Amino acid sequence: MVRWRSGMVTAVRRRWAGATELDVDLPDGGQMRALAYPALVGDPEPGDRVLLNAGALLMGLGTGGYALVVALPERLPADPPQDADSRDAGHLVKARYTPLQPILLGVDEEASPHHALLAAADSLDGMPVVTADLHSALPAILAGVHADAPHARVAYLLTDGGALPAWFSRTLAGLADHLAGTVSVGQAFGGDLEASTLHSGLLAARHVLHADLAIVAQGPGNLGTGTRWGFSGVAVGEAVNAVATLGGRAVGSLRISDADPRSRHRGVSHHSLTAYGRVALAAAELVVPDRLDPALAAEVDQALAPLADRHRIVTVPTDGLDAALRASPVGLSTMGRGLDADHAYFLAAAAAGRHAARLLG
Repeated sequence: MVRWRSGMVTAVRRRWAGATELDVDLPDGGQMRALAYPALVGDPEPGDRVLLNAGALLMGLGTGGYALVVALPERLPADPPQDADSRDAGHLVKARYTPLQPILLGVDEEASPHHALLAAADSLDGMPVVTADLHSALPAILAGVHADAPHARVAYLLTDGGALPAWFSRTLAGLADHLAGTVSVGQAFGGDLEASTLHSGLLAARHVLHADLAIVAQGPGNLGTGTRWGFSGVAVGEAVNAVATLGGRAVGSLRISDADPRSRHRGVSHHSLTAYGRVALAAAELVVPDRLDPALAAEVDQALAPLADRHRIVTVPTDGLDAALRASPVGLSTMGRGLDADHAYFLAAAAAGRHAARLLG
């Protein structure tokens, strides 16, 4: 459950879109690094007392090393300008029935200027959609897209398997100028557009953001239990089904690695094999980069062979992709490993982006 702490802000370390990083002194003489979302709790300054949820930090879980600011009890932010009983600014509730549930304007709800458009929308018109397990694949996929199609409009669909606030992701903040926009779906929030489901979010990406292609991936901080079914990336398979239902073209970014110390994630991760092999009932184009180390390539081919009955396995050339990855506007990191430490992982994601870009014709 929640491990509460109260402390005093001593310094603002840095800010990025939607988030403020703080140093907080505790009454017992300790200090915590904390993260606040100003849109939810107000904008902390040195001297403010803050209430913190410190549980994940104390347990060493994947929160980026933060306690999270729950409130500034002595300096509450002002109410939104609209009347409390009005739905004119939206009534879409996310992180529902938690203490910090935000009430937002859904892109397709009645008060939205896009309501009529999305009420009639029912197809992605063949739009390529790249599906990925980890948030760390996002910049690599985008690098692969723009290596071949530098002017392609790419939308990002933030699903709710990891961090719910889009603001948590420094990667996303750094990519803002390179994306047509972000749509936060399900319980996730903080994107340029809010959608209640992945289906409505995909339609918004196509018809509101006018995306040429889209990338679907959870936020940072995925959940995994070391079991076949107990991981948040299982939603990748469900995303493939949604893309097919809406007449899109699913491109599967595979989680490939010869650097992960865990055997279940070496070669093709069991996350990809389960999501695409068991959960995805519709077909996708699963992308394998060429020029992998021969031993890794053989392992990948063997792992993917059972999936070939449902999916199309596509080998994509990788010339120029290393340079595109190194030119990424944000740093590349997965599970603490950078580009050179886990080159195959990022190359596979970039190859998926390249393949999606080439589907644009």
